[in-house]
Parts: sequence; C-alpha cells; structure tokens
Amino acid sequence: MQTLTEMAVDVLTTADGREKTARARAHAATWAEARAAGRTIPLGQARPPDRPARPERPELLDPRDVPRRRPGTEAGRIALLHAVAHIELNAVDLHWDVVARFADAPVPLSFFDDWVRAGDEEAKHFNLVCDCLAAMGSDYGALPAHAGMWRAAEDTAGDLLGRLAVVPMVLEARGLDVTPGMIDIFRKAGAEEAVAALEVIYAEEVHHVAYGSKWFNWLCGRDGLDPTETFHALVRRYFRGGTKPPFNEEKRAEAGLPPDFYWPLAGGA
Repeated sequence: MQTLTEMAVDVLTTADGREKTARARAHAATWAEARAAGRTIPLGQARPPDRPARPERPELLDPRDVPRRRPGTEAGRIALLHAVAHIELNAVDLHWDVVARFADAPVPLSFFDDWVRAGDEEAKHFNLVCDCLAAMGSDYGALPAHAGMWRAAEDTAGDLLGRLAVVPMVLEARGLDVTPGMIDIFRKAGAEEAVAALEVIYAEEVHHVAYGSKWFNWLCGRDGLDPTETFHALVRRYFRGGTKPPFNEEKRAEAGLPPDFYWPLAGGA
C-alpha cells in the first residue's frame, strides 16, 4: 500500500486535470476508509515536486495579460467559469502539497485528515465546474489562464505557518468574498447548473478557511506566538498586495477568521 505522501506525490505528478482529480478522490477515499476502520496509513517521506504537473493547455499568462471579458455575455460567463476551474485545480495541488511537504511537521494526525478532505473537495469542485463548461460548449484549457497561482506555494515551501496564512486564510478567504457575486451573475443568466456548482464550492470553501485558521492558531499556541501579530507579519512577508475589501465578514467569522486579522492589512498597509 502507498504511504500518504506517496499518494500526494501521485496527485502532484499527474498532469491531466480529470485524471489528477480522479486520483485525488481515490486516495482521499482510501485514507478516510482506513481512518474510519481504525487503521493508520503511514505518512512516509515522499518528496513533492517543486511544481506540480500541468496539462499542455491552458496557456499560462502573466495576470496582466489574461484577457478580461464582460460577465454579462455568454463568452464572459464561460471565461469566469474557466478561471474558477483553474483556481480549483491549483487548489487540489496546494492541499496535497501541504500533505507531502509538511509530513514531518510535529502535528496531530487530524491535521492530515483535514487537508486530505480539502484536497478531495477541491477535486470535486474542479469536476463540477468542468461539467458546467462542457454544458456550455467549452472545456478547461480552451482559454488562457493566470500563471501566478503557484507562487504562494513556492514562497512558503519551507514555512508551514506561512503556507496556512497565505493559502487558506488569504487566498481561499478571498473566495468567500467574491463567490456570492458570481452566483448572482449566473442566477440572473438562468444558468442553474453553474449556480448549483458555485453554491457547493461556496459552502465547502468555508471549511478550508476554517482548517487554515484552526491549525494556524494551534501552531501559534503551541509555540507561544501571538496569532494576530504572526499572521500580519507572515502575510506582509509572503503575499504581495495586501487584503482587499469588501470582505464577507459573516463567512470569514464562520471560518474562524476575525476582522482584526485582515482589516489591518487592507490595501497592503
């Protein structure tokens, strides 16, 4: 049987999006079934790649060069869903990278339960959005995409606290801010399949931000660090641009992210 880190590296080194997510879901099920049965799959020590395998398409561009399309048109809504699919595929790799890269961190086994579950849910999200794209006559890879998505992982490759601060507590928290507006766009267009997919994503992304907040605070408590001050220092070190309002304060609070974490960073202050 593969170790958990071998499973993670298997996901990270698979290029095709549908195949990557199929492996992510299969490995997550294997881990969850073993844990439910009282068996522990060894974590192991498989080394993750510096960059995950990617399909040949989409073409990856500098964020400034990605074409902007109006969401009031069908083409614009396809572009919006394509961007979401790209984010979700990167999120699959980000969560499995945490599992592989930080397997030697002195944390409880439940840490890995959370990130395997998050990686499984991101795989589900990618497939939901790809199904919506297919129903609209498109597919993932048909449009160019943002090339900077992996920067957060590279910048925090040696810093677990930094990774938790930037990925779930900044990037995924931003998803909580913007997803309600996307749902409204597709609801007004009568695109019910896309609305249903985005509502699943919106509900489950709260969990991922909550995992980040839980383990960030746990690590700070163990090491005698002030969580708020540490969060501010790490975001300023690793994340360019600061946090930007408007904030979905209700969902952020539900995920354990209080306003004194993100408001002082608004606008890159």
